[in-house]
Amino acid sequence: MAIANAQKRAVSLLVGMGLLSLASLIFACLIGSVTLSLTELWQALADLIQGQNSTLASSVLDLRLSRALSGFVTGASLALAGVLMQALLRNPLADPYVLGLSGGASVGALATILFFGLGIWVDVAAFGGATAVAVLLFVLAYRDLRGSGSSEGSAPLLLLTGVIVAAGCSALVTLFLSIAPDSSLRGMVFWMIGDLSNTQPRYLSWIILLLVLGMVMKHARSINVAAMHADNASTLGIHIGRLRQLLFVCAALLTASAVSSAGSIGFVGLIIPHACRFALGPDHRLLVPVASLAGGTFLVIADALARTVVAPHQLPVGVITALIGVPVFLMQLHQLRRPR
Repeated sequence: MAIANAQKRAVSLLVGMGLLSLASLIFACLIGSVTLSLTELWQALADLIQGQNSTLASSVLDLRLSRALSGFVTGASLALAGVLMQALLRNPLADPYVLGLSGGASVGALATILFFGLGIWVDVAAFGGATAVAVLLFVLAYRDLRGSGSSEGSAPLLLLTGVIVAAGCSALVTLFLSIAPDSSLRGMVFWMIGDLSNTQPRYLSWIILLLVLGMVMKHARSINVAAMHADNASTLGIHIGRLRQLLFVCAALLTASAVSSAGSIGFVGLIIPHACRFALGPDHRLLVPVASLAGGTFLVIADALARTVVAPHQLPVGVITALIGVPVFLMQLHQLRRPR
């Protein structure tokens, strides 16, 4: 009976989060400098499905829906990467950028903006930079990632390696900003803060998210055991070294995909997994899908606010996530300090 009730609760929660995600997408499509009614929204959606884009409403919807979907996949990827990083490092304060992957993406993107200008190659260079840093970290920390013993010693070493690599990337970013001409500086700063205004629909981001989500759900039970009983995981038939490598590779792919799409958007990969774990508990079978949906929903709403708060001007969405994330995270820490 208890198992059946838990399964019903999980299904209800997932359905509720799915409906909330859909509502956030509709909300993002309705509001803006040109407001659409629900009737206009459905008519414009029907026109787009039929391949027609001749009305103002359909044109506005096409732009907003593409941006909202890009924001959703970016937020979901960051939240899922945060869950995996926190499980890998066994630290609830870890986030997708803790190992310096965003620094590698920043080096690739800013170098492309500085020397070649804007365009699709910025996204390619950002993905390549983050991937290069991930490969470097994997090589440097391979002995710790493949070990089957306790993660108490390997996690700090991996974290320290990432911090050192991030410091090197930060130095290169500072160099690029100091020599950049005024014509490129604004775009470089917006990219570093995190911005969805120039994002394009990317199927690769969705493919990476869905593949990683399926793979992580397959190993969710093993992640639960490794997160709570890492020292005894091998005696329970879990290859802890392979699991660490899987978590690292999946988190790196998600982070590279998200950063190359929208820049370094902070706090999504930190507060969303932390809030979901605080509300639902540490079971990754439920935590992984709920955090992914919550991360996508949060970033879609934050981007809608970034478009409308000071309209017709637009704010970088990273500013909105930071303004929301700081008080929310401080409130979560205050709740954790209260006696139970």
